[in-house]
Amino acid sequence: MPLSHPSLDQLPIRRLTGDDLQACADLSEDRGWPREEHKWGLLLTAGMGLGIDDPSGRGLVTACVVTSYGPGLGAIGMVLVAERYARRGVGRRLMQHVLDEAEGTPLSLYATSNGQPLYEQLGFTQTGHSEMLRGRFTGTEPATAGGVRPATAEDLQHVLRLDHEIFGVDRTHLITRLPAFADHLRVAEQDGEITGFGALWPNMDTHVLGPLIARDPATAQALVASLAGASDRPLRTDVDTRHTALLTWLKANGLEHIATNAVMVHSLPDLPGDWTRRFAPLTVAAG
Repeated sequence: MPLSHPSLDQLPIRRLTGDDLQACADLSEDRGWPREEHKWGLLLTAGMGLGIDDPSGRGLVTACVVTSYGPGLGAIGMVLVAERYARRGVGRRLMQHVLDEAEGTPLSLYATSNGQPLYEQLGFTQTGHSEMLRGRFTGTEPATAGGVRPATAEDLQHVLRLDHEIFGVDRTHLITRLPAFADHLRVAEQDGEITGFGALWPNMDTHVLGPLIARDPATAQALVASLAGASDRPLRTDVDTRHTALLTWLKANGLEHIATNAVMVHSLPDLPGDWTRRFAPLTVAAG
């Protein structure tokens, strides 16, 4: 039976820190999600975690992370409610708190089919979809472009400029963490110009491919093929469903459909930046 607490709606919402990493992973596991401690660690340091403690001392009632990109955008992710507190309004309360604290700053999130109705009630609108894929990359269908190499320290400023141009807001605080966070960071280069970049980072028994920023689909394929060749694990990635050519190519190379999420925004008509060159996020939790 659900726990009874007379003042559940009065429990304080607090800032989460790195000390809450295990509690966040426990909450993920409670809802049947992977623990994803490596990802939680990034999000809690690069973003702002918010949560409510269980008054019984059993960890967290609910949690989420907001990654700020300045006044132009904030991304909401990892919205979770403990199973024993499900359908009691705590998730709505946490989300309303995020909206109140944002004070009109545009927000984005990736919604599951279960979460989408709540977000719509809170004023979010759907602008697109993202498809999650997972599988062992076979390389059966080769990439049609090349020019991919491991990134160096000298590439960082070029990568930051390209990312700002394509993502639409400055996410230096995330991109500069990639060399330490990811197992592999690679760039595509043509005639001395950086035309794309991608990262491969560990997540449980998989490698997640993201972000994936590229001038065109052929460059995106080349980055994927190069990164996949460096991994001995299954790959996972989330691709904007408008990139049909890349999705078809990935499926021809062994990746399979897992789920589709709705891309949603609040207080703006659409995501900033250039979607035609933004193929996959670092993680849907950070936009």
